[in-house]
Amino acid sequence: MATWRFDIFGLVENEMSFSWDEFLALPQTELKTDIHCVTTWSKYDNDWEGVRFIDLEELCKPLAEAKHVIFHCYGGYTTNVSLDELRSPENLLVHKYDGEALTADHGGPLRGMIPNLYFWKSAKWVRGIEFVPQDRPGFWEMYGYHMHGDPWTEERYG
Repeated sequence: MATWRFDIFGLVENEMSFSWDEFLALPQTELKTDIHCVTTWSKYDNDWEGVRFIDLEELCKPLAEAKHVIFHCYGGYTTNVSLDELRSPENLLVHKYDGEALTADHGGPLRGMIPNLYFWKSAKWVRGIEFVPQDRPGFWEMYGYHMHGDPWTEERYG
């Protein structure tokens, strides 16, 4: 974890960069959520711990023209989410699942957790968030997945 970094950049007043210890020193939130996979399975009552997106947003202060974010991940993966969607208090950047450190297989050390969207929007191996003025497709969206990903309206594919 000595070289791990989490960066917030783009259309923000305060670009920020955190080491692992600095990220863990931010206010932490515990939350129980469901997850829904685009392949039609769900898993209920998952316990997570991490930092709320709205707490990070308060620190970096997005500019008025910022409307979306792009999650950037180790390995080159990206995904897009609207700022309006992310401003709900249940959206976290998580590092613990069921009280244990999130494993690499499950997106550790840090992954997004956006429970009201399909699970591919909860990006694994997150290394940064870029605030952008307009929506643009991430990795799976370039391959035909829906730009939004609402499981209740089955927004699976574009």
